[in-house]
Amino acid sequence: QVQLVESGGGVVQAGGSLRLSCAKSGRTFSIYAMGWFRQAPGMEREFVAAIIWDGGVPYYADSVKGRFTLSRDDAENTAYLQMNSLKPEDTAVYYCAATQYFRISYYNPRVFDYWGQGTQVTVSS
Repeated sequence: QVQLVESGGGVVQAGGSLRLSCAKSGRTFSIYAMGWFRQAPGMEREFVAAIIWDGGVPYYADSVKGRFTLSRDDAENTAYLQMNSLKPEDTAVYYCAATQYFRISYYNPRVFDYWGQGTQVTVSS
């Protein structure tokens, strides 16, 4: 089993920044890829960013490209999502996710096996 714990959410004004963390524990060696998703009220969960844990290059949704950066710290077993130039439309609960398996792509939340509890990000205008 793998456990994921997010932190770092909060309230920020438009144009501000936040950094989310996702700490993984348990059978961490089995993780092949990690991703970040978000879900606003009444909306479906949407892809934000993903990375192959071992040497992969992160890729992003068009809506966050150039503003968000996904990184990882192998020693800390932690993934980060640095969010800059935040907009009110970025307001959502943000979730990190992990999977043990290779997939053709990681845009679909259904390919992920493990999820964190979510952290609220609110961007005020």
